[in-house]
Amino acid sequence: MLTACALIAAVAFTAGCAADGAPAPEAPVPGTPAPGAVVLPPAGAAPDYQLGGAYEPDPAVGIVARDRTSAPADGRYSICYVNGFQTQPGERDAWPDDLVLAHDGADVVDPDWPDEALLDTSTAEQRAGIADVAGPWIEGCATAGFDAVEFDNLDSYTRSGGAMTFEDNLALAAMLVGIAHDHGLAAGQKNAAEETERLHADAGFDFAVVEECLAYDECEAYTDVYGEHVVAIEYTDALPRPFAERCAEPDAPTSIVLRDRDLTVPGDSAYVFELCEA
Repeated sequence: MLTACALIAAVAFTAGCAADGAPAPEAPVPGTPAPGAVVLPPAGAAPDYQLGGAYEPDPAVGIVARDRTSAPADGRYSICYVNGFQTQPGERDAWPDDLVLAHDGADVVDPDWPDEALLDTSTAEQRAGIADVAGPWIEGCATAGFDAVEFDNLDSYTRSGGAMTFEDNLALAAMLVGIAHDHGLAAGQKNAAEETERLHADAGFDFAVVEECLAYDECEAYTDVYGEHVVAIEYTDALPRPFAERCAEPDAPTSIVLRDRDLTVPGDSAYVFELCEA
C-alpha cells in the first residue's frame, strides 16, 4: 500500500521525458482501479442503513451499510462507514490535535453534531496526516470482508468558516479513494450533491450513498453521474408525502430505504425500516 506522503508525490507527478526526448505518457493516479478491480453495489438492490447497530437484515435486502467497527453482513453487498472528514463521536482522542481544525484554541465542531470536530484539510501535510490515521481503518474494512467504503462529511469545508475549501476536501477525498482502491474496495461518495461530477471525475468515487436526496430534490445530481449505483436513505421526520409516493417519483433512485433518524435497531420503539414496493 502506498503511504499518504508517497501518494501525494505520485499524484503530483504527471509527466516526464522519455529516453528519446519525447514526452513520457502521463503517470496514472495511484489507487485508480483497473476495470473489474472493484465491485459496485448491485443495481436496484434493496438497501439497509445500520449505522446505529448491526442486526440481521430483512430477507429482501441486498445492500447493507454498517460502521467500520461492525462486521459486514453475511451474503449481502456490504459498505463500511468511515467518518473521513470529521471525528466520530467518542473518538476525538484518536486524532492528534494538529489534525483537528481549531479556532481561538477550541475545536471547530459540526453545529448539527457537536460531538464531531472538523478535521483540518487545509494543507497537504494535514491531509497526509489524516490519511495516515484513516488508512488503517480503510484497510480494516477490507480485511473484515466489506465490499466498499463510504466517506462521510465530504462537505465539512462548508462548516469551517472559510478555513477550508472544496479543493482541500477534494484532495483528501482522492487520497482516501486511492487507499480504498488499493485494497480492492469500491468507494462511495457520501452526499455533497452539488460536487458530484468532480468527486467522481477527480477523486475517483465509484458510486454514491446519499441521505434525503428526495427530501432536498437532488437525486438527479447523483443518478446523472452514477446511474443505478446510488444507495439512498430517506428519514421518517423529513417526509412531506408518504414513502410509497416518494418511491414512485421519477427521480427516485432504484435502491432506497426509509429509516428512523437515529438508525435504531429492531426492538427499539423508534425503529423504522421500510422498502419501496416491488
